[in-house]
Amino acid sequence: MNPKAADVAECGPSDSPPLPLDWRFSQVFGERTAGEEVQEVDIISAIEFDKSGDHLATGDRGGRVVLFERTDNFRDNEDRRELERQDYSTNRHPEFRYKTEFQSHEPEFDYLKSLEIEEKINKIRWCQTANNALFLLSTNDKTIKYWKVQEKKVKRVAVMNMDSTQNGGGGSASSSRAVSPLPNGGSYDPSFPPGGLPSLRLPVVVTNQESNLVARCRRVYAHAHDYHINSVSNNSDGETFISADDLRINLWNLEISNQSFNIVDVKPANMEDLTEVITCAEFHPTHCNTLAYSSSKGSIRLLDLRQSALLDNHSKLFEEHEAPGTRSFFTEIIASISDIKFARDGRHILSRDYMTLKLWDINMDSGPVATFQVHEYLRPKLCDLYENDSIFDKFECCLSGDGLRVATGSYSNLFRVLGCSPGSTEATTLEASRNPMRRQVQNATRPARSLMTRVVRRGAESSGADVNGNAYDFTTKLLHLAWHPTENSIACAAANSLYMYYA
Repeated sequence: MNPKAADVAECGPSDSPPLPLDWRFSQVFGERTAGEEVQEVDIISAIEFDKSGDHLATGDRGGRVVLFERTDNFRDNEDRRELERQDYSTNRHPEFRYKTEFQSHEPEFDYLKSLEIEEKINKIRWCQTANNALFLLSTNDKTIKYWKVQEKKVKRVAVMNMDSTQNGGGGSASSSRAVSPLPNGGSYDPSFPPGGLPSLRLPVVVTNQESNLVARCRRVYAHAHDYHINSVSNNSDGETFISADDLRINLWNLEISNQSFNIVDVKPANMEDLTEVITCAEFHPTHCNTLAYSSSKGSIRLLDLRQSALLDNHSKLFEEHEAPGTRSFFTEIIASISDIKFARDGRHILSRDYMTLKLWDINMDSGPVATFQVHEYLRPKLCDLYENDSIFDKFECCLSGDGLRVATGSYSNLFRVLGCSPGSTEATTLEASRNPMRRQVQNATRPARSLMTRVVRRGAESSGADVNGNAYDFTTKLLHLAWHPTENSIACAAANSLYMYYA
């Protein structure tokens, strides 16, 4: 089967496509009221589920990290009778509650380069848990921090061990006690304190049953990137992670903050020869020696850490060559990959550029196995999008835990959920609101390569509206979203609001 001619190539374990999911609103945190102005520092800039799906972390432009925990999970020690008594259903949707928040980064100023360093959180990555404590990495443009969040029992001073009825004759005793001279001319009182040691006033500290969540910065990984950090990714070995900026990828050990190893360097000897930059980097979910990074030219390189210390050569290159005669001024801009994600099984890589969502098989580098047109309706408007800088927006993407569906964001606070199993025609457009199906876009008849958005019938007649007549708002964009690792649940950010949906 030719992957470029196929409608949708195989990407899931099932032989027949699953039925489309019925998405429903679950929760919202930080919902805005009508007309409420959003503060810049409150806009969410990163979302990440942990591996268990029981915790969710968000970062914002104000440098804060907010943690949420799942509340609908029953503990292992609850037996079947208890579940039946509470009429528990396996279809019950996941519910989260606010857990804690902390200030991860503060604004800084680089005096050598006269450069302001924003506190905005670019990425959050969960690390392995230990001793009932949560660990995570957060980064802004220059500095990565390793955080430990743990419950600490509250300690307080209960009583003082002094009995006011004792030592009533302390005054006369002190007047008659002997004072011994010291060789240096000083003196000391051998009978101090009056009444002996029991008369010392000492606090008694007791530990309450109450507990507080305390976030403590364990490590700070700084001064390793000359350019803005765009990615952080944990290794499956639980000991190392990578950080990437425009020109370099560094390998770190979690326990060593003052040393890192540069494993990828694409900086040319002469910066005038620079034609390509790194846009995203990700470790393989199970192979600790494998990682991938994407570039501004729309290519993905697969690397093997066993090859050499400095990975100048890739083991595989994934790219799709443009059709002859289609090149324009915007070709390289819209080809730049803004995000890549490995599927949970490590077999596929999902990439997002400005116009499309592509699914790649790491065993087949001839081209993507599936391409989904996300912003095809915007092609006639590229000049306007370039003028207002919207063409440089970086949309993220995510895959379901079973690998049967993918999702990505768009404008007007819309996001799309797409089926990628053989023969699937699933293409759902949802709005980040309490009524996600309010602006449902009709599905295309053919799922392949124009799966979602033939929202304008002919490009020349593009009016910036979908098939239902709703105008697209380019000032509201859904850039960040995450799929629950084991369930059909999606968390997405619309400005300062965190919306959650389930199916």
